[in-house]
Amino acid sequence: MDCCGLLTANKEPVPLKSVEVELQVRDHVATVVSTLNYENKEDKPLEAVFVFPLPGDAAVCHFSATIGQTQIVAEVKEKQQAREEYDDALSSGQQAFLLVESEQSPDIFSLSVGSLPPGESASIRLEYVTELAVQADDGLRFCLPAVLNPRYQPLESGGSEGASVQVTSVPASLVPYSLSFSARVSSPHPVSKVESNCSLDPLQYLNTEQTQATVKLAAGHKFDRDVEVLIYYKDAHQPTAVVEAGQASAKPGSLMGDPVVMLSLYPEFPQAVMSSMASCGEFVLLLDRSGSMDYAMNNSKRDQTRIGSARDTLLLLLKSLPMGCYFNIYSFGSSYEHIFPKSVEYSQETMEEALKKVTDMKANLGGTEILKPLQHIYSQPCIPNQPRQVFVFTDGEVGNTKEVINLVKKNSGSHRCFSFGIGEGASSALINGLAKEGGGHAQFITGADRMQPKVMQSLRFALQPAVVDISVTWDLPKGVSVTVLSPPITTIFQSQRSLVYAQLSGQSSEAAEGCVTVKYSLAGHPSQNQLHFSLTPAQDTGLTVHRLAARTLIRSLELEERESRREQDGGVKKKVVELSVQSGVSSVFTAFIAVNKGDGEAIKGPLLCRNVPTLRMTLCSMVSGSSRMYCSAPMAMNMRTAKSRAAPQERIMRLRTARSCAAPRKKVILKSAGGGAGIFAKKKKKKFSGGPTKMSAPPPQPESIRNASYDCCFDGSLDLEESRSLKQPPRDPLLQLVSLQKASGCWVLDPALAAALGKTSEEVESTKPASVNQEVWATILALIWLHGFKMDAQEEWELLAMKAASWLRAQNAPCVTECVEAGNALLGCNVRKDALGL
Repeated sequence: MDCCGLLTANKEPVPLKSVEVELQVRDHVATVVSTLNYENKEDKPLEAVFVFPLPGDAAVCHFSATIGQTQIVAEVKEKQQAREEYDDALSSGQQAFLLVESEQSPDIFSLSVGSLPPGESASIRLEYVTELAVQADDGLRFCLPAVLNPRYQPLESGGSEGASVQVTSVPASLVPYSLSFSARVSSPHPVSKVESNCSLDPLQYLNTEQTQATVKLAAGHKFDRDVEVLIYYKDAHQPTAVVEAGQASAKPGSLMGDPVVMLSLYPEFPQAVMSSMASCGEFVLLLDRSGSMDYAMNNSKRDQTRIGSARDTLLLLLKSLPMGCYFNIYSFGSSYEHIFPKSVEYSQETMEEALKKVTDMKANLGGTEILKPLQHIYSQPCIPNQPRQVFVFTDGEVGNTKEVINLVKKNSGSHRCFSFGIGEGASSALINGLAKEGGGHAQFITGADRMQPKVMQSLRFALQPAVVDISVTWDLPKGVSVTVLSPPITTIFQSQRSLVYAQLSGQSSEAAEGCVTVKYSLAGHPSQNQLHFSLTPAQDTGLTVHRLAARTLIRSLELEERESRREQDGGVKKKVVELSVQSGVSSVFTAFIAVNKGDGEAIKGPLLCRNVPTLRMTLCSMVSGSSRMYCSAPMAMNMRTAKSRAAPQERIMRLRTARSCAAPRKKVILKSAGGGAGIFAKKKKKKFSGGPTKMSAPPPQPESIRNASYDCCFDGSLDLEESRSLKQPPRDPLLQLVSLQKASGCWVLDPALAAALGKTSEEVESTKPASVNQEVWATILALIWLHGFKMDAQEEWELLAMKAASWLRAQNAPCVTECVEAGNALLGCNVRKDALGL
């Protein structure tokens, strides 16, 4: 009989008891303080290891531990040095705490809490700052990742983590710690509303101007999703500049010692230019077909899977592409496929062929190896006068994030990359990194979000004329110089924010005002935007701007280091370590280390290791010397007894099946091909480092194993086989009508169209004005139906309706006004002719 309570899958007590999160938002910058409370209820000293996600662009800037009345503040040190200090502390019976950023992906951290004596409690405080992304509806998005999906590590990448095969949701009942979350929002502009995918208590305003407000999670929050918060301001998103004073104790002339300015630029393009969408381009659509794409879009509604929603979205995309463009569709898992050998011209024939193959696409290609299809796309020659636009759809579960982003950066001169993170736990580092380095735009589809409007917004961005010749110039008082810390701006989109960080050096006796000018060319029209700003430092910002600036510079240098690694030059790494230590912001080459060097007695006895479960993590790997495959739903569970920390350790990660509290589950036995078991290569013995276990990836699995349904269950949810047996609901009426549109933009008068409009063939044909041909009549009816019944989804059909209106104008058809009147009468609508674009 299975036991319930605060236990791991192996019935081991879990030392993490609660997580408290406080969010403070000032305009578009967030400071997040997380407090993790641990308690050792065992009779032996413990080491607790917690691997968890953070936003990919977060700047972790504070880490401390409180044990009883003693507080220990961690320092940033070079990573290997920090690990050695941690090991040495545990070996000598001291308490130590280590926070390490993953080498594969900057949105995953590992927290080790070492030598927690029996009966002792510890409170860990973690602080980070991050910018909030602007959404399509002008909301600012904050996401607290509660979900850590496994990251698929391709065999060739040389990564240190094993390949994960399937993803299964884990219920709140399997996450043995509680979460409390509160937010305080302040801005120069009134806060109009705060929304969330989770239940919130009512918004509380703190002043009559409504520029300050607080909100918190309602009681009873379950760990079944990331916590997403959308903040809306009145009259928001104006260009701003914030100057922050340097740290008094830091050396003048250094990044932390000098003032730093953060510019938020929102360029406005001339309406005449924006109304003319491009009619050319090469559109390459890259769709994830790994096993995890077979899960439901969200846990409350299981009537559509991620792959099903992606198929519907590709239908809308293909119908909205302009005549004269080129396109191709790739899909990937452990292998990749493409519909055409190379991009083809968009026509009725090629569109139909693509749609036929899209309809048959299933989430059956195994793992998530995105690198190879991207390499193949970039190896294809660009088509003259057809700018390449790559759209990537993925649930973001890869282990070689930095390798993928580096590839996109290398090819950024030949394309723009638009990325879409699907479902809970999609890697923000991957999705944001693809768009940032590819000069495109990132979108996340979570909870009850519909994928289609977000993707169509990105298509509108892709069809905007490309902004070229971007330059930023500074006009500062005599004696003040500027060092720009951000990478150069390479793309600008209408109503989207561009951030620039810069260090200001020197002093001036003149008027304390500066000016920055952004110049660019849009569709052949030179344009510029100016922002005048005060050089007087803002009050009460602490060092937030400095830390964000340091994080920006660290990320740029890390990319540069990966590019120069072949030259065996450690100069860039040295710069990153120096900057990270100076600013107190984490990097891939540094770690936070805290050691309690108090006068207390050394902790004696064998040290047990407890890995804390993380929401929704399925990791399946072969274990050395064993023919069994273990699957872990919450997380890799590893119980290790350290008899002597000073002695060399050989660490093996044992992955066990997570069990629910409800009922015993069947044991799953998976045999590998050829009767042999996949194994992790053994490492040479070395001193335990406190970092992640280094393993080689297992050999490729046969499809029967790659696509197997693993023994991981969750309350009221579906396992993989149940997910696959989902019956798709009847097609949405909008998609039914859209599926009938021709590539040219018109519709054909036939029984299928009549049915989509809710009429009989006789009704549709008998009301047609005599002088009008059937295609014109059918197209006008479709447009009236869209405007009359589907205005709530206008973002989804707006581009294909523009294409239809353009086709109608080209026909020079007589009696259009009469057709609109007859169509309104037939459909029971009252849509004006000019509203249709005619």
